[in-house]
Amino acid sequence: MINTEQGMSQSLKNKIIALIILAVAVAISLAYHFAPVAHIDKIVNPLNIIPSIPLGAIVDGFIDWLTDQIGLITRGISDFIENAMDLLTYAILWFPSFIMTILFSLLAWRLSSRQVALFAFIGLLLVNNMGYWTEAIETLSMIVISVGISVAIGVPVGILSTRSDLIHKIVWPILDFMQTMPAFVYLIPAVFFFGTGEVGGMIATIIFSMPPVIRLTGLGIRQVSQEVIEACVAFGSTDWQKLTKVQLPLGMPTIMAGINQCIMLALSMVVIASMIGAGGLGDAVRYGVSRVNIEVGFESGISVVILAIILDRITQSTRKQTEEEGE
Repeated sequence: MINTEQGMSQSLKNKIIALIILAVAVAISLAYHFAPVAHIDKIVNPLNIIPSIPLGAIVDGFIDWLTDQIGLITRGISDFIENAMDLLTYAILWFPSFIMTILFSLLAWRLSSRQVALFAFIGLLLVNNMGYWTEAIETLSMIVISVGISVAIGVPVGILSTRSDLIHKIVWPILDFMQTMPAFVYLIPAVFFFGTGEVGGMIATIIFSMPPVIRLTGLGIRQVSQEVIEACVAFGSTDWQKLTKVQLPLGMPTIMAGINQCIMLALSMVVIASMIGAGGLGDAVRYGVSRVNIEVGFESGISVVILAIILDRITQSTRKQTEEEGE
């Protein structure tokens, strides 16, 4: 009974304090808007006394300095990505579109199901019929290279985050920050260091789509049963054997979920990256939206959707297969 009365008394005090704070805030606001004193904003709002910090100029100078220091590295990365993009695109476009449609459908059949293969066949025929085959292949090449680089970087970082608590504490807040940042913001550093065009768009896509791979790789490995790990160690397995023969195979369904999310994010970012000239279907979508051209916007948008569904279904099926093999 005494505890209840104390709780009610404390609650009443909190409400009174909140009302006092609100009354003070209202009084200051009224003085700010209606008092006849000159420069009342500086009197009431002490934040106006603080001089403006030239944060933008500082960052601009830092970016210029950093660009000069790592210019050789960024040029090397740009050349590598551009050459890989051109090689893959030309290699796919070298084959006639109907041959590639059949090959993609067979691949979907092998990795997923007959239904997905049929959808891939009809969908790719429709893309070719609408005249967006070249743009679709450019977009596909960008996704393949971007996701490949994201996985090549993301999986090792995810593994390292499970081996060291320090790395985990450093990486996880960065991932939280990256996943809450608006997608358009990723274009800014990409343009600063790599310029506009395909390379800048792909760099933005890589950075944007990498967090799920890192996060779910770490999560998949951490979810492996501790009893299994102890049994593995008891049989004399080395750290490398424990990782490659136990943790990665058992965590593969979760890792594949991360790769699936990575592909979907990459596809969405490829369209946004058309704002800096990334090319592909994104350019057609941007043109249709900016010119209010319903025909171009609808057809290019449908082409993006078809690619997204095919890639999503294939990776989802691969994930289910890894789950069944794990069981």
